[in-house]
Amino acid sequence: MGRSRSRSRSSSRHRHKSKRKKIVRSKSRSISRDRNRRDRGSRIRSRSRDVKKGSRKRSFSSSSSSSDDDLILRAKRREEEEKKAEMERQRLLRQKELEEKMIEEEVARRVEELVAKRVEEELEKRKEEIEAEVLRRVEEAKHIMELQMLNELESQRQAELEAQKRKEEEERKKRQELEAIMEENNKKIEEAQRKLAEEQLKLVEEQRKILEEKQRLEEEEQRRLKRDQEVILNKKNARPKLSFSLNAK
Repeated sequence: MGRSRSRSRSSSRHRHKSKRKKIVRSKSRSISRDRNRRDRGSRIRSRSRDVKKGSRKRSFSSSSSSSDDDLILRAKRREEEEKKAEMERQRLLRQKELEEKMIEEEVARRVEELVAKRVEEELEKRKEEIEAEVLRRVEEAKHIMELQMLNELESQRQAELEAQKRKEEEERKKRQELEAIMEENNKKIEEAQRKLAEEQLKLVEEQRKILEEKQRLEEEEQRRLKRDQEVILNKKNARPKLSFSLNAK
């Protein structure tokens, strides 16, 4: 049974392969025939074209002198017609643009009116809600402003306290500096007074010494004068006394 099945399968495969080969061969033959037919037709058409071109060239050379004016007139007419067509096209284009602009403006106006109407209707419907929301926001803004004002006042008070502290500290430093300067000046004054007192004492002592020396000199001078006077007096006393007597005769 297995061998018969394998033989039947191999025979069927062989038949399929032979059929495919036949189909491929028939297709290749038909394609080659079509190619040959197309080549023959193209050669015939090219020959007929060459014949027509030659006939056209001969007819054009014979009638060229008579048809130049017609060609010029036709070209001018064609140019005028093209200009008119272009002008008409431009006019229609401008008209179309103007109409489109008018339509856009009208549409925009109607849309704006419709939007305004819808907004007004919506506002009318939500009037109470909007008023309540506005009041709520006003109260909220008021509360925020109050908090801001309180914060600003507190900041201002703190700034004033800091400024007062700085001022007091500066005044304290100035007082300390003045006290230090005054103490230094007092020390200098006391030192100057002490030196002045010492100098005055020295001066008084010198004056006392001068007076004592002067007094001593005066006393010595007086003693000398006294001695001199005593010497003079002693000399006077030491002279012999002369007695003059008159004898009567």
